[in-house]
This record gives sequence, structure tokens and C-alpha cells, in this order.
Amino acid sequence: MAENYQRMLENTIASIGDRTPSVLLHACCAPCLSSVLELLSEHFAVTVLYYNPNIYPPEEYEKRLFEIQKLLRLFDAGNPVKLICGEYRPEDYYASAKGYESEPEGGARCRLCFELRLEETAKLAREGGFDYFTTTLTVSPHKNAEAINGIGGALSEKYGVPYLFSDFKKRDGYKRSIELSKYYGLYRQNYCGCEFSKRD
Repeated sequence: MAENYQRMLENTIASIGDRTPSVLLHACCAPCLSSVLELLSEHFAVTVLYYNPNIYPPEEYEKRLFEIQKLLRLFDAGNPVKLICGEYRPEDYYASAKGYESEPEGGARCRLCFELRLEETAKLAREGGFDYFTTTLTVSPHKNAEAINGIGGALSEKYGVPYLFSDFKKRDGYKRSIELSKYYGLYRQNYCGCEFSKRD
């Protein structure tokens, strides 16, 4: 039986009580961040991590960063929100994807990309003393929430920082991201981010 990751998130939130724990939230783009931030900022002190060496071309990377900065300026969060910009090292992504360039979107290459970005998030969460780490990736209906949460759980054990299990597309999370994107006038890209997803 598949895990109900959204229920796991709700149970974690319910267990917080009056505390405001910190979470390092990996974000791929502003539209995906919007509804996740709306939910998490009510319960957590959120630091957004923009670490996406997969994004191609560099102009697209900068455009997505600009849109996240725009959202954070406009967004009225329940708790203060910070932003960390990771290094843009496309060579790291290409090294991880080597040999998988012909894989279809959603296949093994994507899993390697999830691992690359979540591992950096977990490392920074440990270094920064965060209470949790997680990612916006599960808000997309095109992303495998079970794979993403499996990676997050394994990295949690490796780095000693709790992973915030989630399936942010549930409870109309994806629908809400579309509504918020329209409200804030956010750029919505038509491909996941990498050169290969743009090709496909």
C-alpha cells in the first residue's frame, strides 16, 4: 500500500504545537513554490533554497531565480522567509546525467536529478542547523512523489536532519499554485528545466 505523504505532513504539522521549527525548502521555480510557501510559512520559519544546476540555458536559470525573488517580495508569509541561492554548476548536473541523456522524461535521469538537488539541500540543512528539509518538487503532477520522498528519507538518515515528507499536489495544492501564479503574475515555464526536457 502506497504511503499517504500528505497525511504524514499534516501529522508532522499537528505535532509541532506552538513551536515554529525551521525548514530548508528546495524550490525549483516560483509557481511550484507559491502554494507550498503558503502552506509551510504558516507553521515553519522557511528558508528557500534555489539550487538547480539542471536548468538550461543560463538565461532560464536567471529568469526563474528572478521570479522567485519577485514572489518573495510580494508574498505575505505567515512567518519570515529567507532565500539562499546555491551555486549554479551545470557541470554537476551533466555529470550526474551522463549515460542517461536519452532517457524519457520521468525516468532514471530525473531520479538522479532529484538526488543531486536533494542531497545539496540535506547537506546545507545540516550545516545550517535546520529542523527539517524538503522540496517543492512534489507539487507537480508530473513528478513521482514516492520517488522524491524515498530519496528524501534516505538522505535524512545519511545527514541526520528530518525530512518533511509531503505530496504538495494533494489537497488542491497544484491547483492553488496555478491560482497564485496568476495572482502574482508569475512566469510559468513549459518544460521542467533541463536541456533534455526542453528537447522532449
